[in-house]
Amino acid sequence: MLTETNIARLSITGLTIETITAFNDNYIWSIQNHDQRCVLVDPGEAAPALSHLQQHNLELDTIILTHHHADHVGGVAELLRHYPKTKVIGPANDPVMMLTQSVHGGDRIDIFGETFLVIDVPGHTAGHIAYVGDGKLFCGDVLFSAGCGRVFEGTYQQMYDSLQKLASLPQETQVYCAHEYTSANLSFALAVEPENDLLHQYRDEVNRLRAQDKPTIPTTLRQEKWINPFLRCQEPNVMKAVSARTDDLSALSVFTALRDWKNDF
Repeated sequence: MLTETNIARLSITGLTIETITAFNDNYIWSIQNHDQRCVLVDPGEAAPALSHLQQHNLELDTIILTHHHADHVGGVAELLRHYPKTKVIGPANDPVMMLTQSVHGGDRIDIFGETFLVIDVPGHTAGHIAYVGDGKLFCGDVLFSAGCGRVFEGTYQQMYDSLQKLASLPQETQVYCAHEYTSANLSFALAVEPENDLLHQYRDEVNRLRAQDKPTIPTTLRQEKWINPFLRCQEPNVMKAVSARTDDLSALSVFTALRDWKNDF
């Protein structure tokens, strides 16, 4: 094992995390401490982040990035114009500009006294990374609730392995992904496992939250192992669901068939 802008405050122990909505379905995560400093995760859009900082009288200390896609890094330059002393931490193996610190898997960073481990999770992009610490996982576009990211630059093997890395973390780990894709992902998950009672219960909860314009994130790894088909490739019902799409029912082939199916869903 790896040793409302629409803002919703999440009442959890340790660091305080707030959601900042951006674009149509992106989440920028604001990690805050007791002395009005904050860290932003994947600020793809500057305006809602600046509004959040100013509304809450926060000083931007650090930006941490998971990968190079514009909806994750597009707000960095404008944020630095307003907060020029801000540190920018991001992946060494992804083409991210303006970094003050490049990190690889196995590196550790400090966020307000909490140590976060950097994990290499390629697949969505070649150099995608995630950060885990204080019982929280910031995973960009690798793992979503009831789904996973598309494979753009890496291979299906890499993406499968990356998801397995994340799944090996403690089950109570809270998952902070970067998009509100849960409802759409659940439609696919239910096509894969229509008789999964936990999926139906989760869909009802997600529908309730979204009807109130509330985020469905964070989720937990424990919950994802119950309802996320991409973490359930060795479950008989999932294997049966893809059996018409592949003769090879190894975990990687099941994952590949699922991802291809989801691409066209």
